[in-house]
Amino acid sequence: MPVVALVGPRQVGKTTLALQLAQQNLDKKTSYLDLELDTDLSKLDDAENYLRRFENQLLIIDEVQRKPDLFRVLRGLVDIRRRAGEKACQFLLLGSASRDLLQQSSETLAGRIRYLELSPFSVLEVSQNDPMGFNPEKLWFRGGFPNSYLAATDDESWEWRNDFISSYVERDIPLMGPHVPATRMKKFWTMLAHYHGQQVVLSELGKSLEVSHTTIRSYLDILTDFYMVRQVQPWAGNTRKRLIKSPKIYLRDTGLLHTLLKISDFDSLLGHPVLGASWEGFVAENIIVNLSSKWQYSYYRTTTQTEVDLVLEGPGKQVWAIEIKRSSAPTIGKGFHTACEDIGATHKFVIYAGRDRFPMSEKTEAIGLVEFLNLIKKEG
Repeated sequence: MPVVALVGPRQVGKTTLALQLAQQNLDKKTSYLDLELDTDLSKLDDAENYLRRFENQLLIIDEVQRKPDLFRVLRGLVDIRRRAGEKACQFLLLGSASRDLLQQSSETLAGRIRYLELSPFSVLEVSQNDPMGFNPEKLWFRGGFPNSYLAATDDESWEWRNDFISSYVERDIPLMGPHVPATRMKKFWTMLAHYHGQQVVLSELGKSLEVSHTTIRSYLDILTDFYMVRQVQPWAGNTRKRLIKSPKIYLRDTGLLHTLLKISDFDSLLGHPVLGASWEGFVAENIIVNLSSKWQYSYYRTTTQTEVDLVLEGPGKQVWAIEIKRSSAPTIGKGFHTACEDIGATHKFVIYAGRDRFPMSEKTEAIGLVEFLNLIKKEG
């Protein structure tokens, strides 16, 4: 693609990755612009004339959301170069806002751009690459942001996460557009942490913050757009049963979740009421970020609480029903099997804290998280 956009939250490693790629790109000269710097931002006052100077080069543009009108200019330049026969990637865009948010104020680059999301470290990455040995509890507790996970001590990791949250609400979110008082956004984010793994009642949060439910919805969308929150939508298939229709909310990084809830050490997490929901969110996020675009994900819950934690629908009409358990000796109730019948599940898995894979009742398999992630990677 002539344009590639690498998107994801701040401090996840987008710039580091892009600059490493640039160093390895021996076939093409590479230049770099950081739109956080006023000097680089001002170079794009006359963007078309400036960007024409970079023919037959790869130009990396960091924090591209600060210049949303740039997409229109890129479209014109890409089309000119395509007609001239240039086929290689010309622009690598780095952004700390979602694909949808970037496109809201820009003319589309459809057919000219591919979006890739860089997430914090996943279980699969760390299990294959950590020279100190893989410790899933460390990743779960600290979260996957590089500076948090790689900190020398838990205290250093804790301080980094505290600073990250403060800078996000005080500087980063306002810099990228939405103007919400920092204290209110931090309070909302903290309140949202208590709903982790549940459906949010917007009116309840609105009363607590003394704002309308529509304002709460906009706050929720802001944190979703900036990769802090994931909204898992309800299953959309056909059933006669009454379903819960609102999305289930997860804070995408469990390290930030624990910081917002003031859980400062792993022993405290083990005794905290959020333990099960935290593990569920950790497992669900790792699965979702490792899914290919051929798969869809949702959850299933009826008004009588018959439930599947995660429903994966993939090629060949596959429907995988996922139950997530923290226990090393998991058990499953009749409600899970009933829900699997409702959605027409072709595969049933219980992902638990152990590593062995073994059969359970009614054609259900218990499986560890790493092995399950390798399984969905194999499926493509």
